[in-house]
Amino acid sequence: MKFHPAYLSLLALLAPSEASSHFYLMEPTPILTQDERGNPQKAEPCGGTKSGSTPATGVVTPVKGGARFHIKIKETVYHPGHYRIALAGQPIDLPADPETVTRETEKGPRSVSAKIDPNPKPPVLADGLFVHTERFEPGHIWETDIRIPNIDCENCTLQVIQWMADHSFNPEGGYTYHHCAELKITADPAMPRDQGWLKK
Repeated sequence: MKFHPAYLSLLALLAPSEASSHFYLMEPTPILTQDERGNPQKAEPCGGTKSGSTPATGVVTPVKGGARFHIKIKETVYHPGHYRIALAGQPIDLPADPETVTRETEKGPRSVSAKIDPNPKPPVLADGLFVHTERFEPGHIWETDIRIPNIDCENCTLQVIQWMADHSFNPEGGYTYHHCAELKITADPAMPRDQGWLKK
């Protein structure tokens, strides 16, 4: 999807809310265990807690390079915003959370808009996904297929994040919630290799 970065400036006016959002990563299996709401998910880059006490799932998902790959998300607590998907050889190489414009309130800063790249480049696979401003019942499902670059990567980190409008700042993750999955990508020899996805 392609959206002008300014569109999100209307989100806070269209759907003001005090609730914190939550999402549950259904596919692929995340690297950390989640409760029914997808917690813990505030800490960047992959959720969990800053103390690192969240149990790992131990799941590594095999993927063929150059193939379409299914992403399935359950938004367990509504909040206006959008999603972004990125891929890196290790978590430290994942991109920073979206650049956010805020407004000051009596209770501190709240998010107004976020920069979306209409032509994402490595390490971002897709940006501005599932933009929503109208309230829905908890448990809404978002799904899409993305192309995995044709590379060899034994332990790649796929990151799915949700950026939220009209949200207060949280010290662990700003205005963004996070989940990651571990992928084992095997390049398709019949296709050309994609460049720029793995740092040397």
